Parts: sequence; C-alpha cells; structure tokens
Amino acid sequence: MSLDDISIKVTDLHSIGSVDALLNEIATRLERFIATGEPSMVDLKSLPFSPAEYEALRTALGRGEVSARLETIGDSELYETHYAGVWWVTHYNVEGDVIADLIEIAAVPAILHSQPEDVRDGLERLQHMLGR
Repeated sequence: MSLDDISIKVTDLHSIGSVDALLNEIATRLERFIATGEPSMVDLKSLPFSPAEYEALRTALGRGEVSARLETIGDSELYETHYAGVWWVTHYNVEGDVIADLIEIAAVPAILHSQPEDVRDGLERLQHMLGR
C-alpha cells in the first residue's frame, strides 16, 4: 500500500463545517507556491474550530514520511502531511502547552532554515577548531 492508495474525499468532510473551506484554501496556497515559490502559513489557533473539525482536518491531511522535532526553550514538532509541501507545525512552551499550531505551505518549514548569523557563528567555531 502506498500513500496514493490512501484517499479521503472532501465530500466526506462537508458535515465538519470549516474543514472543506480550509482544505480549499490550502489547495489554493499550494497552487500559488508551485507557481511562484511564495510560502504561506495558516494559523490554526486563530480559527474557530471545534475539536471534531480539528481532528477531521488532521485526518484529511494525514501524516507523510518526513518529520522533525526541535528541542529549544519549548519543543516544536513538524511533519509533512500526505501532501508534499504542506507541513503541520506545532510549537509548545516549556510546560508542554501548544502555543502555535500552523499549516505551513513551503518546501521546508521556515524554522528549519539556518539563520545567517548562526551559520556565521558555526563557521567561526569550525575555523577556530581547525586553528584557522
């Protein structure tokens, strides 16, 4: 069985309120990303979703093969959904509460990109270790 064998019909989700509208918005943003390279985000915490709608969205998008976990001040979990370029990104505070829940449309979520200052610092440390 491959990911192509897994299908959820959007018509099955019409009874779940806003899920159909959000899935259409994600598809539109994915089309724009493909055409222009412009990434975008949807802040799920800003949407008036019921727990049932939230779970319906999670089921509809599914979980793909790529995931990452960041261990910083508060942890972050990221995974690509069944749809390449559509990422579910969740950030937690130190108590483990969800502080941000996002759908990110991008090749790679922004938080995984190295910041230029961090890259420069890494180079300096590597050069120092090498005695350069």
